[in-house]
Amino acid sequence: MQVAGQVAALIGGQHVATDDVITVTDPSTGQPLSTVARCREAEVAQAVTAARRAFRDDWRHRTASDRAEVLRRFATAIREELAELATLESRDTGKPLSQARADVHTTAAYFEFYASTVLALHGEVVQPSAPGTMVLSVREPHGVTGHIIPWNYPMAMMGRTVAPALAAGNCCVVKPAEDAPLTPLRLGDLALEAGLPPGVLNIVPGYGEEAGAALAAHPGLDHLSFTGSGSVGAAVTRAAAAHAVPVTLELGGKSPNIVFADADLDAAVPAVVSSILQNAGQTCSAGSRLLVERRIHAQVIADIADRFAKARLGPGPEDPDVGPLISARQRDGVAGQVAAAADGCRIVTGGSVPADVPGGGFYYSPTLLDEVDPGSAAAQAEIFGPVLAVLPFDQPAEALRLANATQYGLVAGVWTKDVDRALWLAREAEAGCVYVNTFGGGVEVPFGGVKRSGHGREKGFEALASYTRTKSIVLRGKPCG
Repeated sequence: MQVAGQVAALIGGQHVATDDVITVTDPSTGQPLSTVARCREAEVAQAVTAARRAFRDDWRHRTASDRAEVLRRFATAIREELAELATLESRDTGKPLSQARADVHTTAAYFEFYASTVLALHGEVVQPSAPGTMVLSVREPHGVTGHIIPWNYPMAMMGRTVAPALAAGNCCVVKPAEDAPLTPLRLGDLALEAGLPPGVLNIVPGYGEEAGAALAAHPGLDHLSFTGSGSVGAAVTRAAAAHAVPVTLELGGKSPNIVFADADLDAAVPAVVSSILQNAGQTCSAGSRLLVERRIHAQVIADIADRFAKARLGPGPEDPDVGPLISARQRDGVAGQVAAAADGCRIVTGGSVPADVPGGGFYYSPTLLDEVDPGSAAAQAEIFGPVLAVLPFDQPAEALRLANATQYGLVAGVWTKDVDRALWLAREAEAGCVYVNTFGGGVEVPFGGVKRSGHGREKGFEALASYTRTKSIVLRGKPCG
């Protein structure tokens, strides 16, 4: 909501303006799009206090059915605002409009899913260790949960982390990324309109080093989730550890698609292309490495190069194949990483900032790097742009070695008709998620990484359980007979 010329923070059900603002830039044009409140430590503290009050006085005491009904109304409100939310997300992030529409549906699906699954959340009766006792294990919400969400999928990431937290009975403080805070703030208003009590959901936009750092270090948090870079994730974890606050981390990846000669290439190649060009490659689970069996290497490379060359770049609201990167800094970072890799591999297509895209946005051409050294930065670093590194292999064991040869372990794709080989790779791959003859899963599929891709799981029933803590209750009675 606009207050004093800015999109205000949402704290305790009220729109709160700040003296300073953050200018949000349209990445498709490079021009200012809006201004939002610039929250700092004081606003974060106010939001945590509001969340604690709402948790203590209201939300924790509601039945699972009551909470589920509010979340269903929220999901309905999100779907009813499809056009507005998709346009806002497309302008705020630069992603193609069709992808933004899909994100609206995904966001609503999170609230629908957890509105249903929370009804199945239950404890246990434990076999007693002594006569005359009954032992109960019950699940309770943590209390106040913090959510530091990224700029690449602001709406869907808010749904992914907030929906299970609210369903379990927690109250939330969300810090959206300063580059793309508009849809999370709009979702906050829709939540109030759907009947979510004031203070249950608070949204404090601000810079990471101000609002994000204040939230991570706040002693009033009971749980924190963070999605972003490894370096910031480490800093967030250190800050939360000072108060023994548990943290769920999703820190990105360098995920492989492993394509064997027997794969259905009509399905595999489009999926490989989509997995790196979606959201201009700015996806934690992007398939940024292609491991391809050598005997089909030339054929697959030619097909991908043709698709990259034909991909239409343009402003997100015009629904191109590839939109801009989020900022000039991000675009320049991608360009610098590709330039540094140029001497160690072959640039098949792309490798430059396009000169013919109108509007002054932050575009980078879809780039295909072949003959990549497995130990090079091109094969190891998360470039976070539309850049695909290709590494050929001859044997399944070599493919597995290459797949596991990075510090990351978020997702992996395996493309083959050989069931034994697919199952072997799925079990041996160092990744939190392995997709066989597909790439990606729905809201019901647990998602998260191993190694430096983070720990903890989002999505699925496992995420709902993670937003609770177990309490053991031991009852002892006397015989009445």
